[in-house]
Amino acid sequence: MTAYQLGPLLYEGKAKRVFRTDQSDLLAVEFKDDATAFNALKKAQLQGKGPLNCRISALLLEHLAAAGVPTHYRGIDGDRWMLVQPVRVIPLEVVIRNLAAGSLCRQLPIAAGTPLKPPLLDLYYKDDAFEDPLLTEARLEWLALVTGEQRLELERLARWINALLRDLFSGVQLELVDFKLEFGFTTGGEMVLADEISPDTCRLWDCQVEDPSDRILDKDRFRQDLGGVIEAYGEVLKRVQGVCPQPRVYR
Repeated sequence: MTAYQLGPLLYEGKAKRVFRTDQSDLLAVEFKDDATAFNALKKAQLQGKGPLNCRISALLLEHLAAAGVPTHYRGIDGDRWMLVQPVRVIPLEVVIRNLAAGSLCRQLPIAAGTPLKPPLLDLYYKDDAFEDPLLTEARLEWLALVTGEQRLELERLARWINALLRDLFSGVQLELVDFKLEFGFTTGGEMVLADEISPDTCRLWDCQVEDPSDRILDKDRFRQDLGGVIEAYGEVLKRVQGVCPQPRVYR
């Protein structure tokens, strides 16, 4: 018998469904097998992707929480369900880049793989209708999504998370190229890490492979039609499981 009862669907995104529960301080997140790219212009069903992302994200969120990072994570329930604390999501995508890749190399005269020291932190307005535009200082101030103090805290948390994840991944021969984070406020006003951390939201390269295509262990395999997406995600899970404990089951 579970410690909660599933309620109505609250929100459905590209890769997850969020449900209410019979507890006001608990939401249930279902990780789907859907794969999307290019603002959902490219779509596919990849059997087993949801459970892999759920387990990877749970392990990484627990690792961060153990280090003191505040998160919305409460535990897992089965293969593809994660229990989380409700938050008021800040409509900002925080992108940390440790190496140049992807859109950065299309927008700036910088070669792929160039180390970025210190890591580059970009903020994007999270809205598919506007194609998640990069925000300038003036645009961020005009939108008034966060106060100046909240922005500093958001950036501090993001850089701390990056340092923790880079250390974890380097220990299993993975290079954290770049990744995106989302944050939200609890009912008590605390800023916490929300959403997921998985190969859907991170660029991860295998440090043991030199070939620029074969080393990819993330969603770029789907974007670039490289194949082997599930196998790549499974490899990430295998390595992370080697250094993180099993995720806790929500009770």
